[in-house]
Amino acid sequence: MIAITRYRVPDEEAAGFAERMDAVLAALSASPGFRSGRLARTVDDPGLWALVTEWDGAGHYRRALGAYEVRLQFMPLAVMAVDEPGAYEVVSSAGPA
Repeated sequence: MIAITRYRVPDEEAAGFAERMDAVLAALSASPGFRSGRLARTVDDPGLWALVTEWDGAGHYRRALGAYEVRLQFMPLAVMAVDEPGAYEVVSSAGPA
């Protein structure tokens, strides 16, 4: 499954946002079931960011969010999260041809 959390980051917070999210990714990567993670920012709207992670399943993702180290890094940034569903079941995929 993949988890996508979008963030609306004010200009005054942008300078340190990527560094703070790197700490979140490091904490998440230590969790069982974690496969990969990326932080991205839109090219058309620099205030909109996305944290995209891949997991072995929804249970692993939800348990990881409850871990102390993850909460310590993640919760201060949650105020900037866009309130929308973020857990997706992968139903189709493709690799390079």
